[in-house]
Amino acid sequence: DMNRTFPDNVKFRKTADPCLQHTLYNVLVAYGHHNKAVGYCQGMNFIAGYLILITKNEEESFWLLDALIGRILPDYYSPAMLGLKTDQEVLGELVKMKVPAVAELMERHGVMWTLVVSRWFICLFIDILPVETVLRIWDCLFYEGSKIIFRVALTLIKQHQAFILEATNFPDICDKFKQITKGTFVTECHSFMQKIFTDPGSLSMATINKLRETCREKLLSQG
Repeated sequence: DMNRTFPDNVKFRKTADPCLQHTLYNVLVAYGHHNKAVGYCQGMNFIAGYLILITKNEEESFWLLDALIGRILPDYYSPAMLGLKTDQEVLGELVKMKVPAVAELMERHGVMWTLVVSRWFICLFIDILPVETVLRIWDCLFYEGSKIIFRVALTLIKQHQAFILEATNFPDICDKFKQITKGTFVTECHSFMQKIFTDPGSLSMATINKLRETCREKLLSQG
């Protein structure tokens, strides 16, 4: 995964001096020893790489990675990825509550949420949304916790509801979800961040945790 981490970024090229691939390797290996229950999981390379670009410091990147994986996003990057799978199902339940027409469309065409939002959750919107917008989202993520991911996802879906509902088949729905992460709505980061706190309406951690419990039990029962 090292060579696939930000290949277009000059600081991650092997010819760079210093080459951040070495720093990334050090952080990921250190974290694997620190948290043996997780070790290394695909997606962590992008998270750690982004932190390194932001902090320019190995130790700070390591502890921020630890905060994300160990506290803010538990079980996202564990071998079974149960936390990640659970939260994708939770988003589906939240869409049923807040954007029911889109939920009905997904159900009618048999589109699983993991097919359209898994990269949103795994990479925390890296390479999905513009860099400046992602940095703003991450500020809120460290400050307010994982519900920010749901706020961002719900805002994207709610804002583009009419566009998504134009889809008439399975591939079309998947394509719509790729397109809603582009354009001026997401590049104008200040107004976008204001929207994520207004568009989805009330979204308490109590509600999210209750849905998590239900969705986790459902996933475990499915084996």
